[in-house]
Amino acid sequence: MSGIKRAVQCTQDNARKRSKLKKLSPTPHGRQLNEAKQVKTQAVRKPFDSDTQSLSPKNSQSGAPGEEVQHQNGGTFIDGSNRPLIAPLKAASPGMRGQAMSNDINIKQKLLARQRKLAKPNSDLIVRTKKIWERLRLKSHVTREEREQLVTELYSIITGRVNEFVFKHDAVRVIQTALKYGTAKQRKAIAVELKGTYRELAESKYGKFLLAKLVVHGNSEIRNMIIPEFYGNVGKLMRHPEASWILDDIYRITATSLQRNMLLREWYGPEFALFKTDAAAQLTAQLSQILEETPEKRNPIMQHLFGSINQFIQKKTTGFTMLHDAMLQYFLNAKPGSAEATEFMELLKGDEDGSLVKNLAFTKSGSRLMCLVLAYSNAKDRKSFLRIYRGMISMLVEDVHARTIILVAYEVIDDTKLTAKLIFPELFGESLPEAERRDYLLRRVNDVSHRIPLLYLFGGEKLSWLLGSVDEEILEEVCRIRSWTSKKDPTVRRNELINAASLPMLHFIASTAESLVATSSGCRCITEVLFSAHGDKKPALKAVAATVRSKPGKHGYAKCWTHVKGFSTRTKSVCCGRVGGS
Repeated sequence: MSGIKRAVQCTQDNARKRSKLKKLSPTPHGRQLNEAKQVKTQAVRKPFDSDTQSLSPKNSQSGAPGEEVQHQNGGTFIDGSNRPLIAPLKAASPGMRGQAMSNDINIKQKLLARQRKLAKPNSDLIVRTKKIWERLRLKSHVTREEREQLVTELYSIITGRVNEFVFKHDAVRVIQTALKYGTAKQRKAIAVELKGTYRELAESKYGKFLLAKLVVHGNSEIRNMIIPEFYGNVGKLMRHPEASWILDDIYRITATSLQRNMLLREWYGPEFALFKTDAAAQLTAQLSQILEETPEKRNPIMQHLFGSINQFIQKKTTGFTMLHDAMLQYFLNAKPGSAEATEFMELLKGDEDGSLVKNLAFTKSGSRLMCLVLAYSNAKDRKSFLRIYRGMISMLVEDVHARTIILVAYEVIDDTKLTAKLIFPELFGESLPEAERRDYLLRRVNDVSHRIPLLYLFGGEKLSWLLGSVDEEILEEVCRIRSWTSKKDPTVRRNELINAASLPMLHFIASTAESLVATSSGCRCITEVLFSAHGDKKPALKAVAATVRSKPGKHGYAKCWTHVKGFSTRTKSVCCGRVGGS
């Protein structure tokens, strides 16, 4: 028999066996199981009583009113209607029963939590104050008269109970709102009531925000009440995850010079935290003066200060202004080339992700420290430090402290190709489209602060019109140090950088002359660049002259003269189109 015939024969035999199995009656055990399943799936409903309202529909089938008729799907309905009044019930699965039990447990837990909350002291007062807070925080929805009434009611509730509110995450918001809208007298009352708890508030996850509100909205009397409570605990608070930032903000923004000195002195050793002097007005945080008065304490003070600095650097918490001030004091008192200075430089170079060097750039003391570090470092380390700022040159330009680092890089780094490669593309916006780049540079030129890194190289030696006194002092100090740490002649270094910066600046003047001559800052930019730049200046000169002569009413000679009348003769000559015979 062939293979195909054998396959057909097997298929027919299997079909006969299945048909015989279907004809066999189920076993008694199987019948019992089927009956049990039918009982579970059928819905059983008792007949209506005689006094029950009739629910018979208009179109009814056979069956008298009130008579049960068995539905073909197992449901029971009244009066023979086509639609069953009660759908067939299904047995609840174990998952559904578990979900129902879980919901019941959740409801009970919520009720218990609410009961415990209401059982706490002042719970009803907290509920009322939170309702007042809900009204006050929507400033645009409350009139002035209503706000005054709500604030008065709020203070009547919280007076004498402030300590019970400030350490609760929801209730402390109420006190913050009271400080925001309260009078000076009401704020002082809250500050007096909290006296003695300010350190605890600073360490609180929620109380620190109230402390910030007190410092911001309070007067000097309130601040003088708060800050002295931190004396003697600066080290612990600066290492605390919650208190460190609020203490540093107080130190940076609101503390007086004497209060800052008191806080910073505690970095120099335990004795400065434990022992206080009566001559508080004469206290200084200048480490050089302290070491001059007590030279025998130099080693323990420097060791303790370095250890404190190292702790913060190792923990990657390097954004504190107080830390930057302490680092500057250490570096200023470490002798150049000594073991102390070398160890400190290694600490900076060990910052792998560069977060420390980046953070230092944006504070006054940190920026000065980085300028001195660049001046004292060798050629290799200078390049390494400058590379850390790759991609954030625009941020440095816009910051009043960080921009000085760019100027120092111009003055001390001998590898001018690397300097131009790292700084100039971002400084001149070379990655932007042409139109956006012109607008970008125009905004920079017209900003008194942002124009400094752009025009510094073209300004020559007399830069009092461009730089502030602080920048001039730092650059003078750096230039003195540069005389024995840099090899290249300063004039050669500057000319090489001007060569790299001339082309983008001349192109900018040629394409934006009309906008530049309309402002005094733009006229000054034109003058300094055209007199100091290297390369072909004719397109820029012609653009300036053509702009002045073509639009006498808008940017003409008289209009241009009003912008440059206080400048030198060469500025007037350039900006009013009288240079080069144009």
